[in-house]
Amino acid sequence: MNTAELAGFLRARRARVRPADVGLEDIGRRQTRGLRREEVAERAGVSVDYYTRLEQGRRLRPSRQVVVALARALKLSDTECNYMLGLVGEAGLPVVSSGGPQAGALRLLDQLEDIPAMVLNSRYDILAWNRMATALVGDLGGIPPEGRNTLRWLFSGPARGISPHDRVRLGRSCVADLRAAGRYPDDPGVRQLVRELCAGSAEFAALWARHEIGVNRTMAKTMVHPVAGLLDLRCELLSVPGSSQRLMFYTAAPGTGAHRALRGLRDTAERRLNC
Repeated sequence: MNTAELAGFLRARRARVRPADVGLEDIGRRQTRGLRREEVAERAGVSVDYYTRLEQGRRLRPSRQVVVALARALKLSDTECNYMLGLVGEAGLPVVSSGGPQAGALRLLDQLEDIPAMVLNSRYDILAWNRMATALVGDLGGIPPEGRNTLRWLFSGPARGISPHDRVRLGRSCVADLRAAGRYPDDPGVRQLVRELCAGSAEFAALWARHEIGVNRTMAKTMVHPVAGLLDLRCELLSVPGSSQRLMFYTAAPGTGAHRALRGLRDTAERRLNC
């Protein structure tokens, strides 16, 4: 635990908060810039002596609950709270699944004209996609929202272009990624999906019980396209800043049959758009 860094962080953030920011009257001249120590302690539900020793860098290890309470008292952002949690050796706060796709992700989708791309949330729901994704996996708009979930495709639904060989490997890596994200059991949507898949798929239940941890960033996928056939693709996952969402896109090595096939799918998608 980094007591000196925690102490300096607390002092700096306390000085940043104005009394009016937390509903306190700013009467008369204050000798302290920002909040007083006793004001922070009262708002966080700890003793003034305990909080003073934290700011002095004493060898104390505040609990997770105390850190979160201090973050609220100091009106910290989730990023700042997670930073403090990291200083005391605690995991960051889970990010709850956001509803619709982020505006920045949608703008990026529009610019990826040659690459199949989708926006996923923490549950692996597909929130948005571009024309090339439709050309690769089919008309996602014709599927009910609850059916546009890649984990359901892997364990309890149609393969949607995923080869049988890849399905087992991808299923294991995606389950490990879902657990590694740290959103279970705090995120109700993730908790509901896990409960559903454990009940409906013995394979998922067995993988979930392994408690394996792994983060998906780059994966190899062999897609089965009804016209182009087998496509050996790279699947990249990039986090969307400020949310639990990720951008997933597919690429192929230049000069390969899969690369030529993707160009053919792009041409087909453009012709349909212009018809």
